[in-house]
Amino acid sequence: MHKTTPKVHQKLLLTGAAGGLGKALRERLKDNCSVLRLSDVQPFGDALAGEEIVLADLADAAAVNRMVEGVDAIIHLGGVSVEGPFGPILQANILGIYNLYEAARRNGVKRVVFASSNHVTGFYRQSETINADHPARPDGMYGLSKAFGEDLSRFYFDRYGIETACVRIGSSFPEPKDRRMLATWLSFDDLHRLITACLTTPVLGHTIVFGMSRNAVTWWDNSRAHHVGYVPQDSSDVFRDAVYARTPAPDLSDPAVQFQGGGFVKAGPFE
Repeated sequence: MHKTTPKVHQKLLLTGAAGGLGKALRERLKDNCSVLRLSDVQPFGDALAGEEIVLADLADAAAVNRMVEGVDAIIHLGGVSVEGPFGPILQANILGIYNLYEAARRNGVKRVVFASSNHVTGFYRQSETINADHPARPDGMYGLSKAFGEDLSRFYFDRYGIETACVRIGSSFPEPKDRRMLATWLSFDDLHRLITACLTTPVLGHTIVFGMSRNAVTWWDNSRAHHVGYVPQDSSDVFRDAVYARTPAPDLSDPAVQFQGGGFVKAGPFE
C-alpha cells in the first residue's frame, strides 16, 4: 500500500505524535508528503530524515500558531485521549482544538483530519446501527470534548471553508482485545488508508466518518462518507475465535455491554 500512497501535500502536520496512534502513523505518513512535521507537548526524541519536530501545548495559542505555520494540511491526534477529569480535557481538547482551527485559519490551512471518537455516540446501544446523521450521545467528558470539536470544525468549514474529516476512531490496536472490539476495531494500516483517503479526496467538505476496519459485526453505517473513498482492507473477523476463547460471555445487565461506549459509560465522576 505504502508504495502507491498519493502524495498531494508538501508538508503535513501530525499532532499527538508521541501517543500510541502517533507512533503507529509516524512512518506511514511519510509516504503522504515530502516533510512530516511532528508535534506533542513533551519532548519525544530527535527528528529523523524527512521530519520536523515542533513542540507545543495545545492550550497555548501562540505555540499552536507556530506549530501550524507553513503546513499544507493537519492530522490532529493531539489532546487527552481517555476519560478523566474535565480540567485537562478542557485545556487540551476544547481550548486546544479552538487554538488549532484559529491557527489553521490564520495560516491558510484548508484541510484537517480530526481524530474524533466513537465516544461521541457512546450512549447508543450495541443492538443499534447508527450513521453520521444520528445526533451525538456522548458517554463522558472525553466524548463531550470530541462532540465540541466536531461542531467547531463544522463552524470553521461553514464560515471559513476549512474542510474537515471528523474520524470517529473506534479501537485502533494491533488486534482486538475483547469482544466489543470485534465491532470497533481499526487496524493501523486501515487507519492510514482512511487518513490518506481524507487527505486526497477531491472534495471533502465537512465529513463525519467512522474509523473501523471491514468487520462483519459493526454498529456504524459509513455510507455517508462514500465520497471520501475509504476502502478498508483488514477485518477483526480473523481474531474472533481467539477473542471468544479468552473472554467470558457478556453480562447483558452490564452497561458496558449494553452501550457502544463500553467501559467509558461507567467512568467517573472524577473528584
